[in-house]
Amino acid sequence: MSKRKSNKNKGPAIIDLDLDSSDLDSPISELFRHEVSTHRSCWRHVFAYLIVQKKKLALKDIELIKKRYPCLLEFPCRFRRGERLKRKGKREYMKELRPPEDAKHAVSRKKEKLDSQAFDGKEKLGSEAFDRYFQNLWKNLSEDKRTSFTYLDCMWFSLYLQPSSRNKVLTWIKKKHIFSKKYVIVPIVCWSHWNLLIFCHFGESEQSETHKPCMLLLDSLENADPRHYEPDIRKFVLDIYKAEGRSETKDFIYRIPFLVPKVPQQRNDVECGNFVLYYINLFIEGAPENFSIEGGYPYFMTKNWFTPEGLECFCQQLYSSSE
Repeated sequence: MSKRKSNKNKGPAIIDLDLDSSDLDSPISELFRHEVSTHRSCWRHVFAYLIVQKKKLALKDIELIKKRYPCLLEFPCRFRRGERLKRKGKREYMKELRPPEDAKHAVSRKKEKLDSQAFDGKEKLGSEAFDRYFQNLWKNLSEDKRTSFTYLDCMWFSLYLQPSSRNKVLTWIKKKHIFSKKYVIVPIVCWSHWNLLIFCHFGESEQSETHKPCMLLLDSLENADPRHYEPDIRKFVLDIYKAEGRSETKDFIYRIPFLVPKVPQQRNDVECGNFVLYYINLFIEGAPENFSIEGGYPYFMTKNWFTPEGLECFCQQLYSSSE
């Protein structure tokens, strides 16, 4: 791409940085553009600027530029900064700027405090903490359970409700291959309230005698009328089918049973996240091989499904194992 012009005189060698348009369209050029756009200014940026300006440089100038503007991709930022401070004699100054030992873990301590308050029923479980505990629960599942189950991120449904992010969410869901699983766990957090949506046998047809698709919504606050989610959930499911290119009709999808079993209820207005985690754990443990509305529903999902003591013990174990 670049041309090195010979100089018959004894002057310094000259590098011609003039490039034609075809060079800039090459894959290597695209790689170069990506590199120079992902970190702070260095010799790569200087050269990129000079290319645009069609400048010519002597070899010694190029070496000087590379020394004066080192690349962060080649030298760790901490090393370069340390060497620069050493030259300027400012190490003591940096020590003064260094945070005290008791402040280094302030953020983690704050998270621990919030988690503790969530466990004690004083604060609602945030999405970050919920996901951390859920991932800890998920990684302890057997391979057999992972074959039958999959899950969607706890924020995807609320993101789907925003038109600007809807297509992105549907693209992410396609990668989960939900139609090859018996059950799909969908934690939902809307208006600061957690509940659990479960897709059952979505890969099966309506004519199947043993595996008919249905939806379950488990809500620990039934007084808030969980069925008000149904229109949005059905639209969500319809778009998932469309994004997958499935042959099922809209009428079929809107006939999929939407079930709201009566499950144990929260005792205050903040422990809904803990309830959803326990719903997930117990459902995965006890889910039948063939979920049937006629043959066994609501199965174990009743008012007496578990006790407050069982929930407290589960949360204590889950929280301690996630530290």
